Amino acid sequence: MSKEKKNVGNNMMLVSSNWGPYKTFKLIPVTSECPYVEAIFDPSSKLLAIISKLSKPSYHMVPKLDDNGDEQTVKVGKRSNGKPFREQRVMMDTYQEYYLSNLDEITALINTFAVNSESYDFKTYLDAEAELIPSEKPLSKEKATNLEIV
Repeated sequence: MSKEKKNVGNNMMLVSSNWGPYKTFKLIPVTSECPYVEAIFDPSSKLLAIISKLSKPSYHMVPKLDDNGDEQTVKVGKRSNGKPFREQRVMMDTYQEYYLSNLDEITALINTFAVNSESYDFKTYLDAEAELIPSEKPLSKEKATNLEIV
């Protein structure tokens, strides 16, 4: 019996994207063998956030819902965390996340996984200051893609 060697890399593609109000790039899978769901570069903090296909159980605070599926609002004012609704702690499966901050390691990962790393100029995002997306008004919270780093 021969052991089949797994091919690691060359299974993602670099595409243009945004991280909140900033222009950036992300990596998206192009094959089912890719070990990641996506990776996105945060130009303001120079971090590459990578989301793995592996999941793990972890606790999350989620809104407490009434019988109609609506958030249960606080009767008076807001809670100490500033939210106007009740929350509960729930165990749920969450994709494993990784964060790379070393620019050499970010470059090495991109060169390993991106099929278009030679033709896509991702290094301008690594070297440059965070560039705002030109628009008349900033993106709303719902349209921004910022991840909350824990």
